Amino acid sequence: MAGYMKKDPAIERWVQMKADVYKHFRWTSRTSSIAIAGMIAWPAAVYWLCNREDVKWSWRGKRKGESLAA
Repeated sequence: MAGYMKKDPAIERWVQMKADVYKHFRWTSRTSSIAIAGMIAWPAAVYWLCNREDVKWSWRGKRKGESLAA
């Protein structure tokens, strides 16, 4: 069986800080730009790419041997 483990105060402070990070959060220009990129720019880029690929091919009413290019 394992014995008593000596706790490191620095690690305990770090763990507590990670648990309470929402209490000390502030909006800065860096966090704002990351939030905008993550919530607006990234989904918009994915939507644009998917939409571009969707209109590239026409699957409707194609027969064997016909080209799928729209």
